[in-house]
Amino acid sequence: MPSTSEPDSLGPAPQTLVDRDGALGRIRLNRPRALNSLTLEMVRDIEAALDRFEYDPAITAVLVTGEGERGLCAGGDIRAIYDAGKAGSGLPATFWREEYSLNARIGRYSRPYIAFMDGIVMGGGVGISVYGSHRIVTERTRFAMPETGIGFFPDIGASWFLTRQMNELGTYVALAGEPLGAADVILVGLADRFVPSDRLPALAEALAGLAAGAASEEISARIQDFSAAPPAGALEPHRQAIDRLFAFDTMEEIVEALSRDGSPFAEKALAVLTAKSPLSLKVTLRLLRLGRQTARLESCLEREFAATAAVLRSQDFYEGVRAAVIDKDRNPQWHPGRLGDVTETQVAAFFQPSAHPLFSDTNEGGPRA
Repeated sequence: MPSTSEPDSLGPAPQTLVDRDGALGRIRLNRPRALNSLTLEMVRDIEAALDRFEYDPAITAVLVTGEGERGLCAGGDIRAIYDAGKAGSGLPATFWREEYSLNARIGRYSRPYIAFMDGIVMGGGVGISVYGSHRIVTERTRFAMPETGIGFFPDIGASWFLTRQMNELGTYVALAGEPLGAADVILVGLADRFVPSDRLPALAEALAGLAAGAASEEISARIQDFSAAPPAGALEPHRQAIDRLFAFDTMEEIVEALSRDGSPFAEKALAVLTAKSPLSLKVTLRLLRLGRQTARLESCLEREFAATAAVLRSQDFYEGVRAAVIDKDRNPQWHPGRLGDVTETQVAAFFQPSAHPLFSDTNEGGPRA
């Protein structure tokens, strides 16, 4: 995966900075000018760092942060995936395979895993944070899974972590792709504590000062010392409406419910959904409903990985990336252009088993509770 990191006089800057700070194993994503978007090299760097820290008796916990002030990580390097997919390269499949395997590993990591979800946290950035044991948001957090707007679907296990609550908040988040602030991320169950961004350096220093082998409860207590109540979120006032309007198993029923409702929230949600890829919306909803019935994170990742093969054959993916990233005209021409024109055959193409599964029966560990 090509890097957009700026070179210095000694050569290209490392895309990932890995070191030890007291009791902390530090992983810093280091592509600030690219919003720390993930490359294959970075995925491998993180995997190697987790290997290094997991059984080091001097390491109490792992802390993952993003360099710069704009975000933890804006997702995978979608331009590189677009170019590689156009060229028929095997790089996208390799990237997704290793990224999803990393997500599963974080979910079952034996050491406390702390993520500062400060600034932009999207796509792959979600995947390296939500599976952690201690997930911290700030007033600058802008969390989103915007994949339906580029002809893709929320992946990195979204069909797992957006379906663990008995409500439809995850359905709304996945389909609409709207950015969420700190309170909303906590409400959806994807973060644990709010810490003002100006307290993060002091919190990291306090965590680094813990004794080697400190218990997870001690880490939680230290984080609590720096925590505060988050600013009010946008979703709480609409929880009942979301549960009512997004409770259906087909996009046509959801759209009909929104159209009938007529409230300002429903009208806005309908306008947002109308701009998304109809095919992506249908694929996403089916993934979510299957995920709700699935008992293992790895099974959801396996299903999503199989679906990426259809993404690379999909006209909508290349059109969505063109409109959002290449030409930036924000005017994708979806095919099909309407929900009613999406066929079952087109949707079913995303649900064919992979010829090369991610996990075997012997290494498929379960997610950490």
